[in-house]
Amino acid sequence: MENVILVIHLILAFCLIGIVLLQRSEGGGMGLGGGGGGAMTGRQSATAMTKLTWAFAVAFLVTSVTLTIVAAQNASGGSVVDLTVPVEDVEPLVPAAPTGLDLLPPTTGDAPLTPPRAD
Repeated sequence: MENVILVIHLILAFCLIGIVLLQRSEGGGMGLGGGGGGAMTGRQSATAMTKLTWAFAVAFLVTSVTLTIVAAQNASGGSVVDLTVPVEDVEPLVPAAPTGLDLLPPTTGDAPLTPPRAD
């Protein structure tokens, strides 16, 4: 369910970007002219592009809120900080010493006095 809403959300995002880029600029931004003396009035009826932009924007916001609600329901109640690992599952940092082996060097009494002959 969450993946379907996410795909719809992404499609709406791309459609919203595309429809905004397709709209004609009114020329009044950044002081580049296009003052209030044109034929446009404040009571102009909304065009199809404006209505479509509003529809995509509302749908985008609805899917955003829906994704937030779904993610909150699927979240576990715990925190990452509260996560503890049982002691049995932790590997030692230093490997255990091998058993059954003498790790000390041989003393003079244990060492042979003469090397063995190769006959």
